[in-house]
Amino acid sequence: MIFGLDGIEIGLIIVFLCLFGGILSGFPVAFAIGGAGVISFAIIAGLDASGLLVHQAIDTSSQAYRDLVASGVNAETISIFRNPDLPRVAHAVFPQGWETALDRNVSFIVNRMNERVLAGQSIETLLAVLMFVMMGITLERSKIAEDLLTTMARVFGPMPGGLAVSVVVVGAFLAASTGIVGATVVTMGLLSLPTMLRNNYSPELATGVIAASGTLGQIIPPSIVIVLLGTLAGDLYATAQEARATAAGCSDALTYLGKPAVVSVGTLFQAAMLPGILLAMLYALYALGFAFLNPSKAPPVAVEPGSGPVIVRSDALAWFVGAPILLIGALVIAGQFGMVGSQTIVTDSQSQTVRMASLRTNVGPECKAAMIELHGQKAWDNAVAEQAAITSSDSAASAAAASGDQTATQAAVVSAPVIGSGIALLFLIGALVLTTARGVMALADPRPLLVGAVGLVLLLAVDILFIAPTTSAGATVLIMAIPVAIALVGLIEAGKRMAQNDLLRVVFPPLVLIVAVLGSILGGITNPTPAAALGAAGAVMLAAYRKLKDEDKSGKIIINSTFAIGVMVLLGANFDLRITQEVVTFETWVAYLVGIAAYMYAFFGLLFALWTLLRSHVLGPVVRETAKVTSMVFTILIGSQLLNLVVISFGGEDYIQDFLKSYDNEFTVFLIVMLVLFVLGFVLDFLEIIYIVIPIVGPVIYGGSFDPKWVTIMVAVNLQTSFLTPPFGFALFYLRGVAPKEVTTSHIYRGIIPFVLIQVIGLSILWLFPGIVTIVPDLIPH
Repeated sequence: MIFGLDGIEIGLIIVFLCLFGGILSGFPVAFAIGGAGVISFAIIAGLDASGLLVHQAIDTSSQAYRDLVASGVNAETISIFRNPDLPRVAHAVFPQGWETALDRNVSFIVNRMNERVLAGQSIETLLAVLMFVMMGITLERSKIAEDLLTTMARVFGPMPGGLAVSVVVVGAFLAASTGIVGATVVTMGLLSLPTMLRNNYSPELATGVIAASGTLGQIIPPSIVIVLLGTLAGDLYATAQEARATAAGCSDALTYLGKPAVVSVGTLFQAAMLPGILLAMLYALYALGFAFLNPSKAPPVAVEPGSGPVIVRSDALAWFVGAPILLIGALVIAGQFGMVGSQTIVTDSQSQTVRMASLRTNVGPECKAAMIELHGQKAWDNAVAEQAAITSSDSAASAAAASGDQTATQAAVVSAPVIGSGIALLFLIGALVLTTARGVMALADPRPLLVGAVGLVLLLAVDILFIAPTTSAGATVLIMAIPVAIALVGLIEAGKRMAQNDLLRVVFPPLVLIVAVLGSILGGITNPTPAAALGAAGAVMLAAYRKLKDEDKSGKIIINSTFAIGVMVLLGANFDLRITQEVVTFETWVAYLVGIAAYMYAFFGLLFALWTLLRSHVLGPVVRETAKVTSMVFTILIGSQLLNLVVISFGGEDYIQDFLKSYDNEFTVFLIVMLVLFVLGFVLDFLEIIYIVIPIVGPVIYGGSFDPKWVTIMVAVNLQTSFLTPPFGFALFYLRGVAPKEVTTSHIYRGIIPFVLIQVIGLSILWLFPGIVTIVPDLIPH
């Protein structure tokens, strides 16, 4: 033994020293990680072959060990940390020799590359990384951030600390639209930092708020961190819970937990919404508090007014606040009374007869005891009663199912809401557009907007009077055509008026893209990969439209393509477009042909947008930067897998997991992991931590009773600090590269300290109130 350390402990030290040395060497991190794995394996293999590395393992053949197992202690829980008094025996760190470990590692790395990078199940999710990166880089190149910063400065600048608040708002907005930390920090550093310094803002506040706001893209969806973490979390949680169920004496995790052991990237996006907003609010509150305590270091700024119409405060409160609250409140109340909701009347006799209790009760005594301990005696008794009722009623239900279908359909028609949820949503969106346009130009002629309001009211009236749950989709379209046409008259005029407002003109296009991407994920319509493809295509079209406007050319093709995509979505939601069925109705054929035409036009619009960006020399740099970033991510993934296999080969992973499992309190274990991740964030990037550390500690932190969504979001927020903590905080490097000469490195380091503390406060709030993470996924049906 060297320095009294166990051979595995020395091996872990060698691995981390090689990793840090590789990072500090100046080689690209993606290659330094793989090189660190190769070099550390060679050093450990040499020391092991020379007999210098000895691992003191528990002697499983000793009488003390056999007595401990005979007393009822699970052999899986016995370790040198929990049972230090047991006899030990010396082993080599490579029990079968380093040659066998090397052969196994080479085989594993080939399999892992195939599984994670080339053709495995996770490749579809990882494709979202590429497209989200392209979406972010495209939007960054289209100068949207520049427009947002200028506009938000006009809104918040006149208040103390207003420029700092505007940076936070833009950072949050860019996080939801780009998610690229480097691009966000560099853009805001170039545009807002000189302005803040000219207006006597403290260099510490200015640099701190820019660096911190730029990192919001790591937690606010669509976040690359959450995509990468989610691909690991799903596998780790499923495997760890299966092992937990087996240890409890149950056959599988579904039996033990009463629910599938599944966590998806889409669910994690839902869980990350409120924590991301919470952090942005904490940043803004700190900026306002700093300005209140130090008014001379964050003074109000007199900015030039925008070119749009002046909005009076009373009109703003009435039309931007009061009217939306009344509209949304009215629809919520109508939904509570059953007037608004889904009008689906499809009944499935099979699904009605196949029922299951809340918990599986046909389990062994050991599993039963474990389930009662986990869920409580009351939940178990309820499940037993449910199963007894299901068993006794199954035969009667099966006999009555066929004859009861017609009765069930009739009952569904009678009890269906009078207003469909889709019509209610269209009404709400249209009404919000009209009220916003009225607030923007309160003195303009209200008659066109009133025409639109009449059309929306007719839309509801027609749905109540003429549309029944049994009405076909084609008939519904024809009946709704006249109210929709009337409403469009007012909505088109509303769009023209809204376009005259600087804030809406700048915010609305990317906001529509954000709503389309996040709405499809958060609403459970699709998974992140198709949503990322939609975002990338939308970003290309948005950037092309911006470029055409700069060239004083028409962007009608882009706008019409956007409407074509909307037509495709509406057709897919309301018509069964499968023309391979035995019976295909005329309206299905019409809807299918219209959908094909809309698809072809939308595809043409995308090609036209790509051509516009190509001839204006924007597409080339976007593609190259996207390839560079995604190549780095996938190369780090491969290199980190190699380093992980080195740690596994000499028992380092089991050694770390045994240490964590030696603590009986789950909160203690998770707190230790969070502290380790926080410290590692000072010297490692989030990618290295995700792919090197999380696979090692994941089986422990995902193998307990904690909600996996909460665990993953806590880790993601913790990893966000790795961008801010010196000496290797990437956001600090990005900002240092674009900061003026009068801003020193010490200014930047002092500026980020309060925001690192805010990150810790945010983590503490999420620790004390985990419902902030889980409430959104719980409210959204799956």
